[in-house]
Amino acid sequence: MSTLAKNILRFILFILVQVYILDRIHVHYMVTPYVYFLFILWLPFNINRTVLMITAFALGFTLDSFRHNPGFHTAACVLIAYIRPFLINLLIPQEGAETNYDEPSAKSMGGFAPYTVYIGILTLIHHGWLFLLEALEFANFWYFLFKTLFSLAISLLLILVTELLFNRKQKFRTNTV
Repeated sequence: MSTLAKNILRFILFILVQVYILDRIHVHYMVTPYVYFLFILWLPFNINRTVLMITAFALGFTLDSFRHNPGFHTAACVLIAYIRPFLINLLIPQEGAETNYDEPSAKSMGGFAPYTVYIGILTLIHHGWLFLLEALEFANFWYFLFKTLFSLAISLLLILVTELLFNRKQKFRTNTV
């Protein structure tokens, strides 16, 4: 399957799972698991930054359209799409995986620990920004903090389970012909 077809299918599946399954799960009206932005994190290493930002905008806008929100998910998706290339450059050695593998995974990032750091940091940024925009204030700081951290824990658990259940086949590319 081509990369474009695979990513279109992922886009549709992540949106449908988020809207019709995960959005119906609320734990004490405080924890809502979000997994849809994993689509952005799984995009190829060599994607153009402009295309990455437009894709993130489309993903967030699509989810906001289903949820009738005024751009909260769009802003959070664009933010993590902006930070993603910088974080990849920090976590992967310069002669590292982006030249040998197509997309981020535990295998391509040199193990489960760097991949978990990559996923964890971007999930924390996504959730923190999303919940800050929803509240638009720090008046109830503890509620904001607990909502962010508990949603982060549940989302990370679901993301890691998703990664283990749907093992993406990574081909090692060499520089030889």
